[in-house]
Amino acid sequence: MKNQNIWTSQELKTIRLLTTPYKIQQFLDSTAYSTESCYRSPRSVLRDTTAHCFDGAVFAAAMLERIGFRPLIVDMQAVRDDDHVIAIFKKHGRIGAIAKSNFVGLRYREPIYKNVRELVISYFSSFYNMDKEYSLRQFSVPLNLKKYKNFQFNDDVMEVIGLKLSYIPVTKLMTPSMIRSLQKVDDRTFTAGMLGADPKGIYFPSKKK
Repeated sequence: MKNQNIWTSQELKTIRLLTTPYKIQQFLDSTAYSTESCYRSPRSVLRDTTAHCFDGAVFAAAMLERIGFRPLIVDMQAVRDDDHVIAIFKKHGRIGAIAKSNFVGLRYREPIYKNVRELVISYFSSFYNMDKEYSLRQFSVPLNLKKYKNFQFNDDVMEVIGLKLSYIPVTKLMTPSMIRSLQKVDDRTFTAGMLGADPKGIYFPSKKK
């Protein structure tokens, strides 16, 4: 019987080209942005060439592990907005990130950041909702996917990983007084961040009950 938990020769033709973090990012950028509620394992992302941020982060983590990095993801959590999940990697003692996003400013980060908090802060000015509110508030500790058997191939394991992200420790970025002092996003920044965004994948807080 064919082993369903190894990469096929056809899959490896694509995977073997993803030899650096940036090449992994380029692959994710070439995929369609998923507006569906389902999760896709790395195998399903390859098959469908479609992913949202969670799928993309897990895919990136799986590809990073193949080239010698730890398979780590971080959940950046927001208010009145969707969370954003990224895969992180360390190179030359500094941290970078790979991400699939519907928004231009929430994707790749070069490995120049001293720690995870510094990396997450780099996303703050691009992380806002359709009411022009800066929405990023906290981030999770990195979750190592190595403990999740066959996460590369099994869509059901994605549900388990997603649930785990809801219960691991988080670090808050701001005090309540800092949050109250936040200004609205200016029009030029807002417009720039929306470049190429799929309207079906946008969260509108003012329309939520």
